[in-house]
Amino acid sequence: MRTSDPLSVTVVKGACPHDCPDTCALDVHVRDGVAIKVLGSAGHAPTAGVLCTKVARYTERTYHKDRLLHPMRRIGTKGEGRFERISWEEAIAIVADRLKPLAAVPEQILPYSYAGTMGLVQGESMSMRFFHKIGASLLDRTICSSAGSVGHEITLGSRIGIDVELADQAKLIIFWGSNAITSSVHFWARAQEAKRRGATLVAIDPYRSLTAEKCHRHLAPLPGTDSALALGLMHVLIRDDLIDHDYVERYCLGYEQLRERAGAYDPERVAAICGISAAEIEWLAQIYGSTRPALIRVNYGLQRVRGGGMAARNIACLPALVGAFRDAAGGVFLSTSGNFNVDQQALSRPDLLAGRRPRTINMSTIGHALLNNSAPVRAVIVYNSNPLAIAPDSKRVARGFAREDLFTVVLEHFQTDTADYADILLPATTQLEHLDVVKPYGHYYMVANNPAIKPLGEAKPNTEIFRLLARAMGFTEPCFEDSDESIAQAAVAADWDFEAVRKAGWQRIGPPKGTARFAAGGFDTPSGKVEFLSERATALGVDALPDFIAPQEDTRSPAALRYPLAMISPPARNFLNSSFVNVQSLRATEGEPWLDIHPADAAARGIAADSYVRVFNDRGSLELRARLTERARRGVVVALSVWWKKLTRDGKNANELTSSDTLTDLGRAPIFYDCLVQVEALQP
Repeated sequence: MRTSDPLSVTVVKGACPHDCPDTCALDVHVRDGVAIKVLGSAGHAPTAGVLCTKVARYTERTYHKDRLLHPMRRIGTKGEGRFERISWEEAIAIVADRLKPLAAVPEQILPYSYAGTMGLVQGESMSMRFFHKIGASLLDRTICSSAGSVGHEITLGSRIGIDVELADQAKLIIFWGSNAITSSVHFWARAQEAKRRGATLVAIDPYRSLTAEKCHRHLAPLPGTDSALALGLMHVLIRDDLIDHDYVERYCLGYEQLRERAGAYDPERVAAICGISAAEIEWLAQIYGSTRPALIRVNYGLQRVRGGGMAARNIACLPALVGAFRDAAGGVFLSTSGNFNVDQQALSRPDLLAGRRPRTINMSTIGHALLNNSAPVRAVIVYNSNPLAIAPDSKRVARGFAREDLFTVVLEHFQTDTADYADILLPATTQLEHLDVVKPYGHYYMVANNPAIKPLGEAKPNTEIFRLLARAMGFTEPCFEDSDESIAQAAVAADWDFEAVRKAGWQRIGPPKGTARFAAGGFDTPSGKVEFLSERATALGVDALPDFIAPQEDTRSPAALRYPLAMISPPARNFLNSSFVNVQSLRATEGEPWLDIHPADAAARGIAADSYVRVFNDRGSLELRARLTERARRGVVVALSVWWKKLTRDGKNANELTSSDTLTDLGRAPIFYDCLVQVEALQP
């Protein structure tokens, strides 16, 4: 847990809490109570002593001059961001006094949170106990991964993935909607080793990302067409008999029906849908059907369109067709979160609802919810999230949070876009200052986090803030006095002893290395097989078979006459969602918000390199600096995100243009990358 070197530096074992599959194990170096540096743990196999550029600067974030260190009360108008310091006693009393009358109709109260921390303790433990006791509205946490997760689940069951430590054994790695250099640097390191050993790397992405630039081949389909591309690959695999018939017969359900469906998606038809060549489809199908081990690293970007759940589902079918699951380094890798037995009941205590069934509000449509006069939200408590920056249709979201009759509490490290709208602003601890345990979704190791330093100023862990609120509300259940240590142990009791593991820092969960988990089937589906044909899909309102669902805002639709460019807004390399945007060294590297646009699209609009442009549609507009580059394919523009709006030229970010009126086919997730725009030059 703690070790010391001769120079009086204590090394504390920690865990990166951010929304990244790598979930690095940290060595926090502390001298005289001050964290002086954060390194990756060399003994943790997935981390291997390496951190991304963001977390390597974690001390810069923790000791940032703008860190919130005291409770604050709003004194300006909402959104203005003017506050005065108050005591914790006063802050807690104000919150409790405002919530108590609303508790008579508790659904007027709404929590809003996501993955600002992935920690099980500081995430949804004491906070959800508090909201369950009140009977507050439930939050459907859909904003990132729900569409792809459901698509994967109805086909393969739980998201088991592969052991990332084996990825370097693959002979073919397809990065499908995955910019691993930005979003999973440790998987990228394994892929680079595989490449050195002779593996072929392929990227499928509308944008020639940093990852795509370093792969052998890059296919750039139009946004929202990935499900069609997967069907086109199935067509060629079946046509050319590149199928593992034994595996399909033993461990798959609905092959004959799938064969008929895929027969309609010949390469020429799919090429027209995707905006790529038929030859590219033929080539990819041939190499995929003839190379073993073959691994598809699929990520969540491709699911952020109307047919995103179907896209993930179709891709999940491919390794079963060719028998890629026979190999420990083969198959499809979306997430490994299904490996871990986390006791969610012990964490969040839904029994405190006492039989009540509150309404559920989708976090992706928070703007609609806050402006719904027929079933109003009167109070919202935001923690581990920044909805003013990250939620779609941000103009509507801002209108909702600007309501003078809406009581808003924000737990934060910094005065974010959302914090500017708070009535009460409460300072939360960072990962270096509290205890936690983090479940990864990119490897097989649960990672413990020990507090390395005392909380700065008056900052408190999320758990302690909700303990104080529970006492002020008069809640007397013993669970509201549980320590962070006991919460951590309750969460992971099925797999390991928390106190023992926190000393080491991590523990591997799952089968021995080298195990091909699905070589003989055993999928977590109703049939126990890969379900090409799925009754669960029908029950969820989509086709029982893989299909193509066109984008809501299609570049070939009538709407494209006004807005002919498809805009996507993937993460900037130096930000993680809206975290780290205010870290000066990282923001300096990004420079300012850019719009990558193909030179031909720019020339048609009279747009010069490095000039400012207006990007717009019916939902709004924003100003970006144009970067003319063939990394953006023709017909697609790329606005790397997610910038804090207050740190941009015009106080806006890409979510000014994204929609919350339509959700994905599965999982009720947002369609961030299903977004048509027009671009015009701004006059100097």
